[in-house]
Amino acid sequence: MKESAETERMAEPTDSTGPTESTESTGIGRSLAGAPLRAAAFFDLDKTLMAGSSGIFFARAAYETGMISRRRLVRDVYENLRFRLRGSTDDRADEVRRRVGEMIAGVPVRELARLSPRVLAGVLPRLYPHMLQRAYEHQDAGRPVYILTAASQEMADLLAHVLAFDGGLGSRSEIVDGRYTGRAAGPFNYREGKVVSMRELAECAGLDLQDSYAYSDSESDLPMLRAVGHPVVVNPDADLRRIAGEEGWEIVHLDRLGRRLKILAGLAGAAALTGLGGLARGHVGARVQARQ
Repeated sequence: MKESAETERMAEPTDSTGPTESTESTGIGRSLAGAPLRAAAFFDLDKTLMAGSSGIFFARAAYETGMISRRRLVRDVYENLRFRLRGSTDDRADEVRRRVGEMIAGVPVRELARLSPRVLAGVLPRLYPHMLQRAYEHQDAGRPVYILTAASQEMADLLAHVLAFDGGLGSRSEIVDGRYTGRAAGPFNYREGKVVSMRELAECAGLDLQDSYAYSDSESDLPMLRAVGHPVVVNPDADLRRIAGEEGWEIVHLDRLGRRLKILAGLAGAAALTGLGGLARGHVGARVQARQ
């Protein structure tokens, strides 16, 4: 898969202190053990590390194995298209989390894990090579790389392992006796929830967030972006693009399909209006002729 990255402003890289061992952070550049802190890089998943939403491939795998209905799959496909065009909203994120909880309630952990090959078959071809290159450049510079997503912890762990990242932070689901209960096992990894995960990781891994990088596409991830010293926006929604311009943040454009879909939607709307105008003119003309 090929893509060209359009970058509106390049962030200046910083030197990494390299890997160190630490268990507790003071937040002022050194751990309590005296070892220097190190920078890290955090990557949102949907529309940032990959094109579109990873959730649609989980839904497709669930449908193929009989876990959800065709109607539910069609709804998820529609939501994925809407996400590509408009980005995420708080209400939609909460609704998706609720539906997923209902779907996995009572499902054995092993059964859900067996969906992994099907999910990866959909996700891996949609990863942005440019973003993977950036992630690996961070690692080569001594900065550990983490996926930070509102998707499940299982999805974050799976992709982090396959991509040779240093870890993944996602939303956790409660498990009792080897089955999902459908309830959350911690805060939703969304908006401020992502910052909570980042700070917890920074404390135990000896990370300096002010020297770190974060990549995301959505205004909902402003807390995540503001928590680091080097925020980068990727395929931003309208609100985030405006804020990034005001802040002077780097902006990277990769989602060609999203742009084409918006153009097509605009053309379809214009064609519909033209058609309605023609229909109205024809109707008026017919009435005039009838009067004559």
